[in-house]
Amino acid sequence: MSSTHFGFETVDEADKARRVRGVFDSVASRYDVMNDLMSGGLHRAWKAYTVLVSGVREGSRVLDIAGGTGDLALAFARKAGVSGQVVHTDINEAMLREGRNRLLDAGVVLPTMVCDAEKLPFPDNHFDVVSVAFGLRNMTHKDRALAEMNRVLKPRGKLLVLEFSRVARPLQRAYDWYSFNVLPRLGQAVAGDAASYRYLAESIRMHPDQETLKSLMKEGGFGHVDYHNMTGGVVALHVGIKC
Repeated sequence: MSSTHFGFETVDEADKARRVRGVFDSVASRYDVMNDLMSGGLHRAWKAYTVLVSGVREGSRVLDIAGGTGDLALAFARKAGVSGQVVHTDINEAMLREGRNRLLDAGVVLPTMVCDAEKLPFPDNHFDVVSVAFGLRNMTHKDRALAEMNRVLKPRGKLLVLEFSRVARPLQRAYDWYSFNVLPRLGQAVAGDAASYRYLAESIRMHPDQETLKSLMKEGGFGHVDYHNMTGGVVALHVGIKC
């Protein structure tokens, strides 16, 4: 049986999806609060920049993968307007439920569905924009997921991958100390779950760095790929254009 990484552990591929699901089942109800605390609110600026770079406008078709609690889907919906379409998806039902409720509270009704990014249930050449924020690192076969995102995009369509990345060298020691000492304690205090936030820190270290992810996206069929580091490389926004 093939193996893969779950944080720093090596696990069977079949087991990774179950364990990732358990992480997000555990943290779903406190996910937004923890994002604000962990990032000092910066995640809102990172996502606002992603929406700006997306170029979504009235009438755009947008697929939000690993859309979780729906903040990006809501922002895209406001840009796409009544003539556009924003589809809000996640592989985790608990996260998707939180997002759907949040969208409804904001007066926005979007198609919301559980789906696997490695096997997207959408036709070829359908979306103008595909986004995945803080979800790619949890996918077992990133190459398959990127190829699927390419498939469902229209020619010249845009993929936006917002993800934790490799921090600038001068920040590395402080960032590691924060990640492995503060985050698990914060997770325990706020969400009652230190282990899930320890996994978060580990999964970030196992995720491809900026240049490696850029190469993976090109191998997945994107003709032009660029990335924008934010907050010293704590996160990076990769932008791929389909040939």
